[in-house]
Amino acid sequence: MKNRRFRDAQIMTVLKQAKGGVPVSGLSREHGMSSDRFYKWRAKFDGMDASLVAEMKDMAKQNRRLKNMYAEMSMQNELLKEALETKS
Repeated sequence: MKNRRFRDAQIMTVLKQAKGGVPVSGLSREHGMSSDRFYKWRAKFDGMDASLVAEMKDMAKQNRRLKNMYAEMSMQNELLKEALETKS
């Protein structure tokens, strides 16, 4: 099955439709997704609007970048320590 990416606005639309009383099975068929995906979205995004979702994704992206920077600097620090130990 093809892995399809949904935009934030689409996710919010699906969640609003479900709050409006549309059954999950009908939403799954209409949007071509599994009911498991819907429940994951509801657990993650329920009560948010599109701007909060976008902000959360931006923060996650920045967090990944900072973790990568820390890992790289930590590795460089270890290499420098090893180089100093072998020098002396």
